[in-house]
Amino acid sequence: MDIVIPSEFEPLWRMSDEQPVVKYPADVLREVAAPVARVNKRVRQLIEQMVEVTKKAHGIGLAAPQVGISERVIVVSIDGRKLTPLVNPVITRAEGEQIGEEGCLSLPGLYGEVLRKAAIEVEALDAEGRPVNLFLEGLSARVVQHEIDHLDGVLFVDKVDLGTLHWAWPAGAVAS
Repeated sequence: MDIVIPSEFEPLWRMSDEQPVVKYPADVLREVAAPVARVNKRVRQLIEQMVEVTKKAHGIGLAAPQVGISERVIVVSIDGRKLTPLVNPVITRAEGEQIGEEGCLSLPGLYGEVLRKAAIEVEALDAEGRPVNLFLEGLSARVVQHEIDHLDGVLFVDKVDLGTLHWAWPAGAVAS
């Protein structure tokens, strides 16, 4: 898909210390991320970096490829709570369907409706390398599915209902 960025949104697409998220069409966003062999200090530092970047960008989820690291690590806000790290996340069960609007920090300002599973069960490791099993519904399920897609080189624009794609200024963004 070719994405033509309207001129008023171009500042959002520039990488900087204030906007450190990797933007489309960077190659790392299309790679299948490698599994993490062991949760160690380096992985915990990556998680800390991802949490900070997500907060700075006013996001509710982020995948390691979005900070240029092709590894299977995500951080997500579950039920509006603090960001939760998931290492090597795998959806083990999914049911129902929901359609909802999505955007992406790697495609800032672009939004559209995506069909996702309504509820999912996810197995992963936490920041200490301990197994976690989560049952998620609604927005939390949507965010985790979106971020796991990133780990597989899939972007929301690959699944979006093209008729719903539109540009809007992201919450928390400052026009320049």
